Amino acid sequence: MSDKILILEDEVGIRSFVAINLKREGYEVIEAQNGQEALEKISENNIKIALLDVMLPDINGTDVCKYIRQNFENVGIIMLTAKSQEEDKIEGFMSGADDYIIKPFSIKELLFRINALLRRVKKDEEVLDTNKVVLPPFILDLDKRKLFKNNKEIELTPTELAIVKYLMDNTKKSLSREQILQEVWGNNSLYDFKIVDVNIRRIRNKIEDDPSKPKYIQTVWGYGYCFRKE
Repeated sequence: MSDKILILEDEVGIRSFVAINLKREGYEVIEAQNGQEALEKISENNIKIALLDVMLPDINGTDVCKYIRQNFENVGIIMLTAKSQEEDKIEGFMSGADDYIIKPFSIKELLFRINALLRRVKKDEEVLDTNKVVLPPFILDLDKRKLFKNNKEIELTPTELAIVKYLMDNTKKSLSREQILQEVWGNNSLYDFKIVDVNIRRIRNKIEDDPSKPKYIQTVWGYGYCFRKE
């Protein structure tokens, strides 16, 4: 069975162009022209990746993103937008998006981003032979692909989980933004370091007692991040 990709885009030409190319790559495409239709279709289908236009006539694409992230944690989300301001990117990432692509974009770049995100989503669904990474108060269960703090589950997106695993696997090291970018997203040339910083901020909001004074994921100024044991 082919992977299902939802395209939420109110511009018919763009939606059709993207849909045709995704179908050529073997994906099953679910199309929606407005936010309400997207909410209905995401609930009716086993969607793997959602491509969400930001500017919509009814429900803002960012609000659709928030809804998906709250109700379908393992769905990969890529925002499609003509906006290029940094604050717009940050808003999308903080709403739960995994990636962000600015119009006009090439199909080659879009396919790369979809494939990279799909690998993380599928990895998140796999049952692995390794067991657990225990760094009190955290337990990263690699069989279930879940993170626990003081035995309470912390819900992470596939991208967030990949970052946490990489940091916890390298607790004795300071990891550069470039290293994290390469490990999680796989191609430095298509992304900037802001995507790392925003995802770290999202993770801190979930795992830190006081995100403004992080105790576990600490910043190595001018370089990157490190994970510290309690």
